[in-house]
Amino acid sequence: MKKSLVFAVILATLTLSLGAQDNHQAGALSQKGIDRIVKEVHHELVMLPFYGVFDNLAYKVDPDGTVTLLGQVSRPTLKSDAENVVKRIEGVEKVVNNIEVLPTSINDDRIRRDVYRAIYGNSVLSQYQLRAVPPIHIIVKNGHVTLEGVVARAMDKQIAGMQANQVSGVFSVTNNLRVEEEEKK
Repeated sequence: MKKSLVFAVILATLTLSLGAQDNHQAGALSQKGIDRIVKEVHHELVMLPFYGVFDNLAYKVDPDGTVTLLGQVSRPTLKSDAENVVKRIEGVEKVVNNIEVLPTSINDDRIRRDVYRAIYGNSVLSQYQLRAVPPIHIIVKNGHVTLEGVVARAMDKQIAGMQANQVSGVFSVTNNLRVEEEEKK
């Protein structure tokens, strides 16, 4: 009878300690933990070898350790590569991959090239081309162009939108560029 009592106490202790660990893991991350994950996710995504100007990757990090991937990519492998690198980050409990793979289209490929030339060939905007991943991302889906990213001035945003609108075959331009000056305020 004493052996069964000792076994019950050990079992109860193990159950309580395992339950406490589960509650700690299921608990919310600290703000410092979330900030670290945000920084690491950003780093891992921009370091992907095939991430470029025709892709837009975004994400959000929830306090429970869930990372939701968003955006659009021109290659299906980039979608899976993004998920795989984020899964390996310490503290990430789950990855929800909502990245859209853009449809393959010869016309969209031509528009991408022409919009790229129109934007980065402009004397005011050419400075943005010098970075490893240029900050103005050109997303083309069925002839519709969306500009994503960050520029230094409101004038740069306007010029980029006008340049994209001038490209033959473009049905519409959505200019989602953010302006650094406004973000600092």
